[in-house]
Amino acid sequence: MHANMIMPKLRWFTLRLLTCLAFNSLFPNTLVAQSAPKDLVARGQYIFAVAGGCACHTVPKETLHSGGRAFPIPFGTVYSTNITQDKETGLGAWTDQQIIDAMIKGIRRDGSRILPVMPYEKYSGMAQEDLKALVAYLRTLKPVKRSTPELKTWVPFMRSVGTFAYLKVFGRFHNSPAQGPKAGVERGRYLIEHVAICGDCHTPRNFLGVPKQSLYLAGAGQDKGPLGEAVPNITPDPETGIGSWKREEIADLLISGTKPDFDNVQGLMYEVIQGSSYGYKDMKKEDALAIADYLKSIPPTKNKIAK
Repeated sequence: MHANMIMPKLRWFTLRLLTCLAFNSLFPNTLVAQSAPKDLVARGQYIFAVAGGCACHTVPKETLHSGGRAFPIPFGTVYSTNITQDKETGLGAWTDQQIIDAMIKGIRRDGSRILPVMPYEKYSGMAQEDLKALVAYLRTLKPVKRSTPELKTWVPFMRSVGTFAYLKVFGRFHNSPAQGPKAGVERGRYLIEHVAICGDCHTPRNFLGVPKQSLYLAGAGQDKGPLGEAVPNITPDPETGIGSWKREEIADLLISGTKPDFDNVQGLMYEVIQGSSYGYKDMKKEDALAIADYLKSIPPTKNKIAK
């Protein structure tokens, strides 16, 4: 090929490459969002659903995923954050790794600590393939401008010193595997422990907010349950738990919200099943059965819940 033909093509290629590099530098998240394969986004949407549609980040009957929901803690009130793609008040300006670091390490983009009200200790055991897919789905959320209210607390340095001390003494982080279990009881354990985070509501806490592992998944009364709601014992205890339920009945409740006696769940459980956009209702039957099998496998704990 003649040199006069090569040089214009070379200049065009160089200009195209520099333009792409500059755009990627200025708008790193835009290219990620546009290039994410549809199957990766779909996988992330499913993980989002099994995580209860991340309902904590939506105030009921208000704009989806824009945060601002109040959660009482032993030393004040904390508010959930905006997880939409708004660049000023949401995650739009965050890199993928910064979002993952927030989810599994509790570290914000600016390096500050997230209070352990967000279950990042549990999310730290989520598989890398699921984390990447979840971020790809979060990139598709429509930007909503809504600032997160400031933490309300009467404890000085609660976010920095308090969180550091809490995690140092009580923190229980996990290793993030490349892939999660695909079936069976281990799949159910993985979903309960690191995706759906069932223990966050169904395991009671002490006055410092530390989960009581001796009552793992054994429920809590209104005075101990999240947002002042009683949560049931979901261990296989036949008297105070769900020991008499069939595995299909547990799976049906997760997907439909209907109990074996045809009563319907209410409150927070209703929210995570229906989801703020996607929720447990979108769970595959085999995953719901895997969760049921895991719940059947754990030690029964007698703990009668006062409603």
